[in-house]
Amino acid sequence: MMWNYYNGWNWLWMSGMMLLFWGGVITLVIWAIRAFSGPRQTGNKALETLRRRLAAGEISEEDFERTKKVLQG
Repeated sequence: MMWNYYNGWNWLWMSGMMLLFWGGVITLVIWAIRAFSGPRQTGNKALETLRRRLAAGEISEEDFERTKKVLQG
């Protein structure tokens, strides 16, 4: 016989453990999805800024090419 095994607090303990377990599983799945499908920064920010300045007319094409060579090499 299991006397006093199912007292009034075991359901609370089991519910809490179940919530922790499933919360951890859901958190792990969300982390994995974000880690493997998140946006990737493939470009160089300095080069992107340089291109934007050329498009806005702030620098000439000669300045762009000269600065691009400096950034790349």
